[in-house]
Amino acid sequence: MRITALVLSLLLGASAVSAQSPPPPLPEEALPSVGRLPADYPASWVLVHDFRFLSILDGRVAVVDTADGVRPLKGLVRAAQFASMQYSRGRREIFTAETFYSRLTRGERTDAITIWDTATLEPKGEIVLPGGKRQQTVSYVGQFQLINGDRWALVTNFTPAQSVTVVDLDARRVLGEVDLPGCAHVFATGPRGFSSFCADGSMISVQLDDKGAVVSSATLARVQDLDNQPLFGNPAMVGRTAWFVSYKGQLKGFDLSGPVARPLTPASVGTAPGGAPEWRPGGWQVMASDAAGLLYVLMSPAGREGSHKDGGTEVWVVDPVRNQQLRRIDLKGVAGSITVTREATPHLVVARADGQIDLFDAASGQLVRQLGATAAMSPLIMVPAQ
Repeated sequence: MRITALVLSLLLGASAVSAQSPPPPLPEEALPSVGRLPADYPASWVLVHDFRFLSILDGRVAVVDTADGVRPLKGLVRAAQFASMQYSRGRREIFTAETFYSRLTRGERTDAITIWDTATLEPKGEIVLPGGKRQQTVSYVGQFQLINGDRWALVTNFTPAQSVTVVDLDARRVLGEVDLPGCAHVFATGPRGFSSFCADGSMISVQLDDKGAVVSSATLARVQDLDNQPLFGNPAMVGRTAWFVSYKGQLKGFDLSGPVARPLTPASVGTAPGGAPEWRPGGWQVMASDAAGLLYVLMSPAGREGSHKDGGTEVWVVDPVRNQQLRRIDLKGVAGSITVTREATPHLVVARADGQIDLFDAASGQLVRQLGATAAMSPLIMVPAQ
């Protein structure tokens, strides 16, 4: 009897529910539903190049608002196959230098610069690069540079012969190619040129004419000690000065405002106890700068021969002009890349080894928020929006 009563009760309850009015239908959503971003990104925004080591064909650039603790990811653009990225605030454009194959992983190769609109994140056009020679390596800042007031782009090539392709972004055409034997990475120099580190420890500075051909060049001998103080390839920019840090913590600055790079007085990140065996810089984008000209260096206590890409657990803030270590920021974990926003109250943006992105107050060193993965699997290069 008890089982029969229970069944009857359930049936009556089901009948009562079925007798109720159905819920109102959801409102219709217009398709496609497309949003827009501000064409001029706020100072709290950064662009994060996600190399995606587990699916390099599907690299991307994430547009992230570090001030938004709920939905920091604002959008994505694709950056395929060992891509490099540049952002031009003045042009309101994002550029990706990419490689495609007609059968995805094989077939006919096409190298191109894709031009993306900052508001719609839609491609505005592309410039095909000749020769199938674009350098395909893990992304460095110096593989792809904007020069000449962001009107031209430089793309490094490696076949393994080294050269630089000069591209007119306004006319959307290739201007020419500059041979660069034994030299790697390019950094915008002077009104219309670049500088590059070379395999013998020197640096070459090249200036171009209005057609993209070489008009002058100069070599600076022994700007770095490759045996004892090799420099990381990703600099921190303070105006037109590029600051590099060595594997052992030496800071070397180069004034790139003139036609020939001018070395500045070296400085140091300083020292600290507690290293096992010693504190050294470590990571990928190992340096950043703020609007006041201070440098932020990612440091590891486990510094040793070969540890330069292992990442770091602290960021040391240094005044390179006064050659003074100002403070240390404990990251509470291992990070691989850093940058600093250009807000009135700047923030240190930290890409952790697990792909998560953390935000610290750059002055106090306090953790502000954790932004999560923000759709970035392998965040390598981060660029402030201002």
